[in-house]
Amino acid sequence: MNLPSAFTKQMAALLGAEYQDFLNCYTREKKQGLRVNTAKISVEEFLALTPFRLSPVPWTDNGFYYQEADKVTKHPHYYAGLYYIQEPSAMVPASRLPIKPGERVLDLCAAPGGKSTELGARLKGSGILVSNDVSVSRARALLKNMELFGIPNSFVTGETPEKLMQYFNGYFDKILVDAPCSGEGMFRKDPGLIKSWEERGPEYYAPIQSKILSCALSMLKPGGELLYSTCTFSPEENEAVLNEVLQEYPQIRLITPKRYEGFAGGIFSGQWENLDVEKCVRIWPHKMEGEGHFTALMKKDASEKTQEPDQTKAEKKTALWGRIPKEAEAFLRMLDFPLFQSGSLVQKQDNLFWLPKQGQNMPKLRYLRTGLLLGILKKERFEPSQPLAMALTKDSFPNVVDLPWDHPGILRYLKGETLDLEETDRCRNGWILVCCDGYSLGWGKCINGTLKNKYYPGWRMQ
Repeated sequence: MNLPSAFTKQMAALLGAEYQDFLNCYTREKKQGLRVNTAKISVEEFLALTPFRLSPVPWTDNGFYYQEADKVTKHPHYYAGLYYIQEPSAMVPASRLPIKPGERVLDLCAAPGGKSTELGARLKGSGILVSNDVSVSRARALLKNMELFGIPNSFVTGETPEKLMQYFNGYFDKILVDAPCSGEGMFRKDPGLIKSWEERGPEYYAPIQSKILSCALSMLKPGGELLYSTCTFSPEENEAVLNEVLQEYPQIRLITPKRYEGFAGGIFSGQWENLDVEKCVRIWPHKMEGEGHFTALMKKDASEKTQEPDQTKAEKKTALWGRIPKEAEAFLRMLDFPLFQSGSLVQKQDNLFWLPKQGQNMPKLRYLRTGLLLGILKKERFEPSQPLAMALTKDSFPNVVDLPWDHPGILRYLKGETLDLEETDRCRNGWILVCCDGYSLGWGKCINGTLKNKYYPGWRMQ
């Protein structure tokens, strides 16, 4: 790999005697990782079910290395949202932010969703998760991953940090800032980033990171915790940014996240008088089986006052039942869906949503999704949505076809084909939840033993 000379000089100065080991790691194969979606399946159940040859990523409970020969993105379990493909060191940030069910959580730079899907899984359907990305096109990829994972209590937004800060001052219990960066830690995974680094290096990103982190800290609840991370080695984008914001916010202090044997501390400099670098975490590719990453966990003093979101432009919500079309209510009452015991139903034009209790007074923002899209209201009928299917379990719906992952009908279903299956003979006519090994894939409509395919066209296997 042809690394820029400015980069190699910087790394030689940072690493000293370890520099040659660092260079040697670029000749080794990159590691491939997947992370189990514990919102749908336990790690033990997944290992018993999957055909892949996996070995554990030692610094996470639900991360695994897989063999490149395994076509993990073509397997039906991937389409069931049972796992997410993620570079192993990138699993660290979300795993070190201590999320508890019921909390208000913000992922400020969330696309494409690797960290948000983990945060959402750990909320277990309670509380709220605001997943934001300033790029609406990137936020669309984020939305798909959140829906695939079956995260019902998420709000996907496409706003600037400054805009969010206007409404959410001191609001969130936990915040993750995986900041845009020069990407030095990803050169081995994606050599194309080298050209981008030469055009826009650390000096371009550091001011952006400082501004994003400052906005995020203002949205953090007193007593709340924030994790800052990047996938770059540059001290200008890591320790220097932290030192700057710690000077700006004396009520913020670094705390030590859960350690692992291969984690290194931060880079020391006499310029950073406010920074205890040993409380930072650096992941070096010559010390760990992953690419480069940096993380730091912060806590806000609990003495400040908190604030609810500005509700002057909040949308009006409906009650759970009674104010939606009867055909939609008839379908939804068939579901064994515990979330319907709380929250509210919201009709926006022809779309029907479920909102969690804590998300019923959200301010008027640029949303790509609010809560869980239940379905579409059409003339005298209701069509359930793909996101609803992904949020359900096999036992949630009375009319189900469940096939093993290697059944030929599964691939045909994922490609959008109509099925004529023996299994459908036992199903009543009408909507049917199609499952693979007990985990939902999407909807179909059963008509006299034929399964008319209702799998979402934009998700179909190519």
